[in-house]
Amino acid sequence: MIILEGYRPPEFQREGQEGLLSVIVTAYNIEAYIERGVLSVCGQTYRNLEIIVVDDGSTDRTGEICDELAAADPRVSVIHKENEGPAQARNVGITKAHGNYIGYVDGDDWIDPDMYEKLLSALIDQKADIAVCRYRQVAHDHTIDGSLDRAVLFEGQEALAAYVEEREEFQIQNAAWNKLYRREILDNVSFPAGKWYEDIMFATEALAQAERCIYLDTALYNYIIDREGSIMNRRINPRTFTDQIPAYHEKTAFLRDLGREDLALTHDYFFYKRLLLFYGDLRRNEATRVVSEEGTMRSEESGETAEYLQKLEGILRQEKERALAAFAVPCADARDIRKLQRFYRSPEAYYRRRCLDEQVLVPLKRQVKKLLGICK
Repeated sequence: MIILEGYRPPEFQREGQEGLLSVIVTAYNIEAYIERGVLSVCGQTYRNLEIIVVDDGSTDRTGEICDELAAADPRVSVIHKENEGPAQARNVGITKAHGNYIGYVDGDDWIDPDMYEKLLSALIDQKADIAVCRYRQVAHDHTIDGSLDRAVLFEGQEALAAYVEEREEFQIQNAAWNKLYRREILDNVSFPAGKWYEDIMFATEALAQAERCIYLDTALYNYIIDREGSIMNRRINPRTFTDQIPAYHEKTAFLRDLGREDLALTHDYFFYKRLLLFYGDLRRNEATRVVSEEGTMRSEESGETAEYLQKLEGILRQEKERALAAFAVPCADARDIRKLQRFYRSPEAYYRRRCLDEQVLVPLKRQVKKLLGICK
C-alpha cells in the first residue's frame, strides 16, 4: 500500500477521451430524484459516455422522466423491465453495455461533475483495474464528508484486505457505485438476481479479481442516507435472514476458497459483531415500544421481533466455535470479546449490560472527558 499525498489525476483533453465508459443507472419509483441523478451523469466532464438507465418496473412517473431525459441526450438509453430488484436491473444493464469501463449510479443519488474523469484518469495513470472514491453521506439536514488530499494505491489483495477489515479510513465498502471497473474485471462477476444486499458478494469478487486498485480519498459521489422508503434504511427485516446473512456466509466461504483464512476469520468477526448489535437493538426497541394505560413503560415483544431474536440467538449458538475463533483475530476489540462471552453465558445479561453502558457508563465517560478538558 502506497500513500500518495496531494495526488491529482492527470486532466483529460477533450480529444483524449477515447475509452467508452458505460454508466448503469438503476431506478425504481424515484420520480422526485431520477432527473437530478441522470443529469449529474450527463454533465460529466468526461464526455465519452454511454448512459444506460434501467427502469425496474416503476409505477410512478420515473419511467416517463427517464424517456424524456433520453430524448434530450443521445448518450442516454432506457430499458423498461418488470420489477426484479436492483441486482437484476444492474445485470440487465451490463448486458447492454459496450464500454471499456463500467460504472454504477443509484438513481436517487447524484455524482460530482468530474467524478468519472478523475476515476478513469487515476485508473489509467496508475495502471489499476478498479478506481474507488470516497462519498458524501447526505441527509436532509446535514452532510458528512471526510475527504482528504491524498490517494492510496493498493497492490494485489491489499484492497480486498482493507475492505474485509472494514478499515474506516478507506470508504471501499460493499457499494458498487463509488467505483469504476475495467470491463474485463467483471467478466465473471455479477449480482445475485432477486436478492437484497447484492453488493456484498459483488464487491468481494471484484476486489479479489483486481491486481491493483487506486483509491481517491476525495468525495465525488453523493449518497442519500435518509430517503423515505429506501430498503437500506431498514436495519433488520425478513431479508436479513434470507439474503444478508447467507451473503455473509457465502463471503466467508469465498475467502476461504481463495486461501485467505485470515481474512475469512476477520470478516466473521465483523459479521458476528453485527449480529450482536442486531440482537441488542431489537431488545432495546421492543423494551421502549409500548406504553401502558397507566403511563408506565412495559416490554411487549411482537411476534415478528420475537422470531428475529430467536433466529439471531440460534445462529450465534450454532456457530459458537467459529464466532469464538473469529473474535480472537488481531484486530478484535477486547471489549467485543467480553460482550460475546457475556452473551453466551446469558443473552439477558448481555442485554442488561449493554443498557447500562449506553444509559450510564458512556454518558459518564463523556462528562469526565469534558471536565478534564475544561481543567487543562
